[in-house]
This record gives sequence, structure tokens and C-alpha cells, in this order.
Amino acid sequence: MSETVELACQSAGAGPALVMLHGLYGSGNNWRGIARQFEAGHRTLLPDLRNHGRSPSHPDMDYRRMAADVLALLDREGIDRASLVGHSMGGKVAMALTLTAPQRVERLMVVDIAPMAYDHSAEHGRIIRAMRELDPGMLRRREDVDSALAESIPHAAVRQFLLTNLQRQGEQWRWRIPLDILADQLPVIQGWPTGLGTFRDAPVEFIHGGVSGYVDDRGRAAIAKHFPDAMIMSYAGVGHWVHAEDPKRFSTDLHTFLSDNNNP
Repeated sequence: MSETVELACQSAGAGPALVMLHGLYGSGNNWRGIARQFEAGHRTLLPDLRNHGRSPSHPDMDYRRMAADVLALLDREGIDRASLVGHSMGGKVAMALTLTAPQRVERLMVVDIAPMAYDHSAEHGRIIRAMRELDPGMLRRREDVDSALAESIPHAAVRQFLLTNLQRQGEQWRWRIPLDILADQLPVIQGWPTGLGTFRDAPVEFIHGGVSGYVDDRGRAAIAKHFPDAMIMSYAGVGHWVHAEDPKRFSTDLHTFLSDNNNP
């Protein structure tokens, strides 16, 4: 196994550890609004996964290795066990960590993803290609970068999310995520490792958007295979970004989940 990456991480609050993992193109900041609501009773950790945010780049994005990065973070922070919340790619990292190091997991919540391979290569390939073909250093303002992406990426909300990866370097803009690595590793990111077993040692809950499509019948079968005691909850009318589209309900459900003393 390759070496771990030392993840950049925001930490706040005090109490039992709550680790929140972001999705593709994101960063720990994606969870900031939700995490603030839990800092009174939890020590919240919002890491940037490898090749994202302020964390280092690495050419390998295998989920076992990304899970090892988070375990190394727990070790550095002196945390024996943590509750995990992960969205999309971060949900796969959280599941891989749970299945490879179950003794480190207090409970697990997975947001709009299942333990299976997906094929969204057309969508993500188009996004990464558009970002790679654009040289933000040639443009003066963030609005100019947004306009330049609009033809290839018509959804304004998606562009605004991607623009969180735009950084000022001197007098020029640059992308802070390694687009070449993400393009190369896209099949790995969309995939799911073989050989991972079953977990039923702590509470597990899956929350998914009712109009997202990421947790369909195949996804439910995959969840049952690896997490047979998991609860599955659907938010009607909500898409892939469950916690951003319905943050009030999500925060309430997460609070209930973390406070529930019942065993699976």
C-alpha cells in the first residue's frame, strides 16, 4: 500500500469526534454550515481529502488508501473512535474506512451514495475537460471564469461549486485541484474496491435524495450486502446534494442519529 497523505483539516468544538467527509471537487468547507451546529457537543473534524482543498496531491485515489489517510488523521489527533459522515465520494471513503477498520467507527452516516461502482464518466469527464481546457490565469475576474465555463457546464449552481477551487496566485487565478490526476483516476473514483466485507457492529444510516438516482434498487442491494442492518432514508424531491438542499431536515436527522443510544 502506498504512503498516506497528511490531510489538511479544520477542527472545532469538544466532545466525541465527528468526522465529515466531502465529495468530488469539494473540500471540508462544504460541511462548515452543518458542522457548526454540532460543535457544542462534538469535536468536529472537516478534512480535505487527497487532491482536494489544501491537502497534498497524490496519483492514487483508491478508496482503501483514502480511508487510510483519514485513519492517519485520527491517529495524529489522538482519536480512538469517531462517528463518520460522508457525502458521495466522501461517503465511499467513510464506508471503506468502516469496512477496513471497524474498531475505529462509532457510527456511520452515508449521504447519497452506495457501496458500488457508478458510470458517470460522461458527466464528470465533461466537467474536468472544461476545467482543464480553460486557463483561468488568462482571465481577470471570477465572473469571467464563470462565463467561460457556462457553455460546457450550463448549471450555475454546479459552476459556483467548481469555482470554490479557484485560487488567487499573485495576480492570476489558478485551479487548486490537480485536474490531470482527477481525470486519470476518475474510473477509480467512480468504482468500488473488491474484497470488502460486512459491517454490523455499530449504527449505520444511509440518507439519499429521492430524485437523485444514486441509491436505486442496485444501490440498496449493495448496501444490504455490506451493511445489512443499515437504515435507509429518502428525502422526497431532493437531489444529490442532500445536506445543501434540505439542511434543516438533514441537521435534525443527523442530531437524532448521533444521539440515538440504540444498537443496530
